[in-house]
Formats: sequence, C-alpha cells, structure tokens
Amino acid sequence: MEYTHLGRSGLTVSRLVLGTDNFGTQTTAEDAFAIMDRALELGINMIDTGDVYGWRMGEGVTEQIIGKWFAGGGGRRERTVLATKLYGVMADWPNNSGLSALHIRRACEASLRRLGTDYIDLYQPHHIDRNVRWEEIWEAMDLLKTQGKIVYVGSSNHPGWHIAAGQEAAARRGSIGLVSEQTIYNLLERTAELEVLPACQHYGVGMMAWSPLDAGLLGGILRKERERQLGTPLPGARIATHRGKRMAKLERHRAQIAEYEQLCAELGHSPADVAVAWLLARPGVSATIIGPRTVEQLDASTGAFAVTLDEAALARLDEIFPGPGPAPEAYAW
Repeated sequence: MEYTHLGRSGLTVSRLVLGTDNFGTQTTAEDAFAIMDRALELGINMIDTGDVYGWRMGEGVTEQIIGKWFAGGGGRRERTVLATKLYGVMADWPNNSGLSALHIRRACEASLRRLGTDYIDLYQPHHIDRNVRWEEIWEAMDLLKTQGKIVYVGSSNHPGWHIAAGQEAAARRGSIGLVSEQTIYNLLERTAELEVLPACQHYGVGMMAWSPLDAGLLGGILRKERERQLGTPLPGARIATHRGKRMAKLERHRAQIAEYEQLCAELGHSPADVAVAWLLARPGVSATIIGPRTVEQLDASTGAFAVTLDEAALARLDEIFPGPGPAPEAYAW
C-alpha cells in the first residue's frame, strides 16, 4: 500500500480509501465486516461513509454497520482514519438536513452514536448549502473541534469557487479550513480539472476521487458485454444502477471505451487497474475512493499499484479521453 498526507495536513492516509456506499444495500453486514478486516490487512487505513448511506431515512444503516465492526475490538478503531458526511435529509421535519449550525451539531452527535466512537477523524459536508454562510459552518465545526468530537473538516461535491470561499472564510478565523475534497473524477469525467482541482492545489486541499471506474464503464465493460455479463449490476453504481442509464452512457462513449480497452490490453493491465493508476498519477490527487461489494473486488483493486504509465501511455489516454483544458481558456478567450 502507498500512503500520503491528505493535502497539506499532517494526516497520513492510504492512497486507496475504502468507500462504504454499498454496505447495507448491496453488501450484507457480515460481508462488510470481512471487507473492512481485509482492508486493514491490505494496509488501507481510511474508511469513508456518510450518515445517509444505506438509504433508509434517518437510520444511518452503513454507519451502524461500521460501528458494530468497531465494537469487535482488535484495534480496529485505532487503526482507522474514519471519515463520514452530513447534509442529506435525516428526518421529515425542519432542521434535519443541510448545513445549519443546529443540524451540524445534531448530525455529528447522531453519527457518533451510530459509529460507536467519541470522535470522527474527518467530518465532511456532503454537498454545498446555498442558504448557509461559511461563517456559520465554521463556527459549528470549530466548536466540534474544541469539544474533541471531530479532528479535521473536509468537503464533498463542492465547486471550486465554494472551496475558495470556504478557505478564505476559515483564514479569517485563523483556522486551517478544509483538508480534503471528494469529487467525481475519472477518465470519462474530467470536469474537475477546470476549477475544482486547481482550487484544491492552490489551497492545499487533498482531492479524493470517487467513482474511479465511472460505475464500471472503465472496468472492462465491453469484455464483460462479450461474455454476456452486462446485465449484472455494475460495482459502486448507485447513481447508475438502472440498465437504461448504463446503456445510454455506454453507447455515447462506446468507441472511446473500445479504444481504451485495446490500449489496456497492449499495456498488459486490466482496464480497472489502468483507470485507478491514472488517477493516482494525477497532480493534486491524494487518494481514490473504491467501493467494493466483495472481498474479491477489494483484493483486485490493489493491482493499480503495479501499473506504471509512461509519458506515451499518458498521452494516449489523453487522446482517447481528452480533458476539458485549463480554465478559463477552455470556455472563454
């Protein structure tokens, strides 16, 4: 396993982060325990979750599964950098979603109970809240830090301008602000290169890329199609579990994906390994979040560390999947 500091913080994290979005939906609690045990064996020291994961309002199903795993002892909690998120609707009543100071306080207390721990290493707004000023968010987060309930603050799905606004507001308070941002980033989805990644690099915010295989489209889907496996739900694909959505995106990018899979064959590596290796080689990317449904998928994910992409391979990938270019030149003179 490879390790790095998360952005400019002193926090050391594995470059593969265990995402848990499938726990409690596609993965049973028993299988989730086995995946988390195996992750520690492989050297993965960071687990990422969210209070809405499990997708039953207010229950925090996935956090409860992780909490039961921690309760098994064996140094599991001490060896884990624990990250969770807040923002989504947790009850059908006002002040049970968003980023008001009241909801931040309540959401943190609820996550702590479900996770069976007295502190969260990385606490992350899951989305921006256009109705709340950063000053209110930071006041609430700083209080949680003072109380010892959280250690670091990160963000998820934030645009570049919002990261900048957050960091400037934090600086006015004498705070380090955000240490990380989670965003969708892969060979097919490179919009983050316009504003989000540059903002992260400027402010020393470590990027953690989610959906590295774009719901399986970069994981050798055409080979699976030839093997008549396309009907199987794609791993980590909550936003694309419906066959129609998968097929529509596949058809839009079929020629690119075919060329990509051919290149991977020439390189002698699986498409999934190449996709993750490309992300890990990108400047500003601290880690990538993987969402295995099984131990076997988790084991397979470590193959990316055996991939070395030379300049020719990187150039070829840029030809197949051209990025948006730098901002503002990509959309203005």
